[in-house]
Amino acid sequence: MKFQGIIFDLDGVICSTDEFHFLAWKQLAESIGITNFTRADGDLQRGVSRMESLGILLRKSERKFSEEEKIALAEQKNNIYRQMLGTMSETDLSENVRTTLFALKKSGKKLAVGSSSKNTKYILERLGLGDFFDAVVDGNMISRGKPDPEVFLKAAELLGLPPDDCLVVEDATAGIRAARAGGFEAAGLGDAAAFGMTAYPLTALSDLLTIVS
Repeated sequence: MKFQGIIFDLDGVICSTDEFHFLAWKQLAESIGITNFTRADGDLQRGVSRMESLGILLRKSERKFSEEEKIALAEQKNNIYRQMLGTMSETDLSENVRTTLFALKKSGKKLAVGSSSKNTKYILERLGLGDFFDAVVDGNMISRGKPDPEVFLKAAELLGLPPDDCLVVEDATAGIRAARAGGFEAAGLGDAAAFGMTAYPLTALSDLLTIVS
């Protein structure tokens, strides 16, 4: 049986909070005088850490910010974002994702989440998946964001499995690069499905059931 463990990215794979992220960053941008923060800018922030995302936003500002100011801005964005996350519920978990996750668990696979988001556990709770996964590694537990493989290596370690026995599921090319750098094979959704380093392109999460059976 191929792959004893499956490690999922969160945003864009289990759920989608892209719109919340974009709106929160845009609100922050406008609060510091950046009026031209676009969806294309938001796309550049996908799959990277909060501070790296802030750096992408601040490229549009002529002002220089101290490290203390940057930390405060990142916290301000996160507060806006968490308010938006508070509107999420189990209804935001698609039926395709729900049935796929439960089928994988029933088959005996070890399941983990590997996300650079520091809000991962809060989001999982909102979705009704707070105690579902065998391991959860989030941005509070790592020092290096994707494309560094740290998040996936920690998840595999918590599952008690080597990288070559785990499949990583991602929607961002930075995540696919991280998986490959750590010695994992990767399945890709969305933009990541067409990426050259993706071993298994997916049209829906349920495609995993064929790949790992």
